[in-house]
Amino acid sequence: MSKTAFAMLGSVALVAVLVWLMVADGASNRNAPASASTSADPASSASDGLHIYCAASNQAVLEPIRHAYEQLTGIAISVQYGPSQTLLAQSELTGRGDLYLPADESYLATASERGLVAEILPLATMQAGLVVKRGNPKGIDDLQALLADDVRLVQANPDAAAVGKITRELLTQAGTWEAVAAATTAFRGTVTEVTNDVQVGAADAGIVYDAVLHPYPDLEFVEIEALREATSKVSLGVLQSSQEPAKSLHFARFVAARDQGLKVYAEHGFRVAAGDPWAEVPELSIFAGSMLRPAIEETIVAFEEREGVLVSRVYNGCGILVAQMQAGQQPDAYFACDVEFMNQVQDIFPDPVDVSQNELVILVPKGNPRKIATLADLRQPDLRVGIGHEKQCAMGWITQNVFRESGMQRELMSNVTVQTPTGDMLVNQLRTGSLDAAVVYLSNAAGSAEHFDAVQIQGIPCSTATQPWAVAKGSHYPQLASRLFEMLISSDSQAIFTAEGFRWKKGL
Repeated sequence: MSKTAFAMLGSVALVAVLVWLMVADGASNRNAPASASTSADPASSASDGLHIYCAASNQAVLEPIRHAYEQLTGIAISVQYGPSQTLLAQSELTGRGDLYLPADESYLATASERGLVAEILPLATMQAGLVVKRGNPKGIDDLQALLADDVRLVQANPDAAAVGKITRELLTQAGTWEAVAAATTAFRGTVTEVTNDVQVGAADAGIVYDAVLHPYPDLEFVEIEALREATSKVSLGVLQSSQEPAKSLHFARFVAARDQGLKVYAEHGFRVAAGDPWAEVPELSIFAGSMLRPAIEETIVAFEEREGVLVSRVYNGCGILVAQMQAGQQPDAYFACDVEFMNQVQDIFPDPVDVSQNELVILVPKGNPRKIATLADLRQPDLRVGIGHEKQCAMGWITQNVFRESGMQRELMSNVTVQTPTGDMLVNQLRTGSLDAAVVYLSNAAGSAEHFDAVQIQGIPCSTATQPWAVAKGSHYPQLASRLFEMLISSDSQAIFTAEGFRWKKGL
């Protein structure tokens, strides 16, 4: 009998057995989940709850998480299950819905490229392989055995479902896809339908994810070498179309919390990511150099509002911040004024990322009454010069390096009348007339063009500071801190940095 004939008979058998299963519902306490279903229209749910598009492969694990969240908060969650590609297309077509949970992160990458997704929260990974009846009666343990004439193989549609997509991509690279496709008796809409085919005896083997089999005690997962690299990352995306992003992110954090949603994912056989702990309103702590305040404050306020969280921030000279951290205070993240002041706490922040640069300038009153054009002009008799404090801030440390590099450090320091921990304090003294010039960052002069002129320091490369960001290795909320960083490097944030006199580092 041909494989097509097997498929036709299998479909008839499938219908009959599914009817029997409906009648016999309750015979087992680990019933398989139903195939793809639609719980509610996203438009109708927007006013009184949240709507999530979820891959069928995650149905069994999402249901208990959804139930627990609804019990905890009273917020209704409607879920639409189906193939990942189909759900993505529907989300894009309707422009509605709050969250999207596909079976593979590649769909979120596509959604992000199309401007459909704002935030992505990592959850877990799944391994693709074979599903067979427990005991593997036909001894199918490699690709060759799968191609035997007496094996009825079913797959998920590679144009709709994630497991079908990654299987086709991997086997095409290996040059075996055409043979496997020809040996497939039927392509189903979802991985759950593939699993149900094997469950009811309509097929001998199917290609599925291992985690999908948790509710199927009569089935067995078989890893094969040909699919060893077929691993899917499962992540949850918050859609741009969500009318209530804070509420959507509240649920997303619950799903991605290591003591809530991820705990259930682990119980269902997923290999889970390192999530944050659950908190109704988590509070993130940030240390940042004072010069960064005008560039990041607006973005942090927007982050708090969007996420529905609190961010406590401490702005000060980086020398002071480093001293506080070395004395035992440890924020979740640190945004330093210069690489040197990140290096001093490298044991706390092992993976910094350079974000921006800021240039030292000589700031003088409008019209430049003392005709200061170069660093050497700061040696004029009776000139009152202000600089940053070498021990308290990156600006002072860099200024001393610039003075040394110029070969005029002693003469230049003879005119220094004040050293402060922040550039803002020098600008204020310049504004009141107690200084004739100040060596500050260009960002300190942003927005003050009617009061000051900025004189560029020429020919000394070390006059530019680089600002790195890092999340503490002991952070209580590393995922939340990472999402704040994503907002800080967004195009909107970059525009603020540029307007405040910073240069953006390439590659971000």
